[in-house]
Amino acid sequence: MRKDENVIVGISIGDLNGIGGEIVLKTLEDNRTLEFFTPVIFASVKTISFLKNHFDLNISFNGINKLSDVVPGKINVFNAWQEKVDIRFGEEDPKMGELAIKSLEQATKALKSNDIDVLVTAPINKHNIQSEKFNFPGHTDYLNQELDGESLMFMVSNNLRVGLLTDHVPVKDVSNSITKSLITKKINTVYNTLQSDFNIRRPKIAVLGINPHTGDNGVIGKEDDTVLRPTLKELVDSGKLVYGPYAADSFFGSGNYKNFDAIVAAYHDQGLIPFKTLSFGKGVNYTAGLSKIRTSPDHGTAYEIAGKGEANESSFREAVYLAIKLYRNRLDNNNLKANPLKTGQKKI
Repeated sequence: MRKDENVIVGISIGDLNGIGGEIVLKTLEDNRTLEFFTPVIFASVKTISFLKNHFDLNISFNGINKLSDVVPGKINVFNAWQEKVDIRFGEEDPKMGELAIKSLEQATKALKSNDIDVLVTAPINKHNIQSEKFNFPGHTDYLNQELDGESLMFMVSNNLRVGLLTDHVPVKDVSNSITKSLITKKINTVYNTLQSDFNIRRPKIAVLGINPHTGDNGVIGKEDDTVLRPTLKELVDSGKLVYGPYAADSFFGSGNYKNFDAIVAAYHDQGLIPFKTLSFGKGVNYTAGLSKIRTSPDHGTAYEIAGKGEANESSFREAVYLAIKLYRNRLDNNNLKANPLKTGQKKI
């Protein structure tokens, strides 16, 4: 059996015309990181060799065609394809979208079969990945289909965690999408995630209003009064420490977010604009609520700087470290639940 300290981190390479390959290899260039985990990049040896040479990086890697050949403590490159790849940095190319999905599908298959422990995804272009076979807005929706559980986009940094009631939904559809069932499901997912993955026993969760000023008693929309408040009251009555709704415009600027273990925003920009303003380059996108752990950096393909060697790998590195931490936390919690009496035993 594999030791839990030797976590195998699967990495999908993302859009090769973007900065994904650069930030992946820059993260792995420091050999000391390989003391903590074993990376498996889903791409091809030829592709990774090109990226290594282009960015003049001091790395070595082990090419494999079978996941059973993974070498612990080495950078492993799984050949997800064999064809030659014409990388043209900064250009949107359907072929790059096709390869990004091929990498993601192979990595997800390995995750489901336990050949890797966690998945860290490099950025994709949501437009060029679309096809008859792959019709998802992004990673989160695809993984929600492939894995057990109910996915939640959960943005995480050192002192801030933001979850979303709706993620890749057009603004015009947000209010109709937010129902009692959705609110209950998402907040329960945040609550359970904080307990099982972040070891917070009694989480405190703040919820932001749907409308400006939480509707101003119905003057600027009725959804906060008719849907959100009654649902939050039921959650509070069930014993959860859930607070709100809070007016979103002043919540972060006042520093009130520091009083909570997580914040739940109504829609994408309401949560992600303040999160990225406060944590950009250090934040991680965590797909919470699923049976397996997946993280990614808090930015996109950045075509404008692709290939120039200017990309900052900090967020990708944080995504790797968070995935490992969450995996170990979840493993510890599962062991405690399976062996509740052992918590009081002394080691001999």
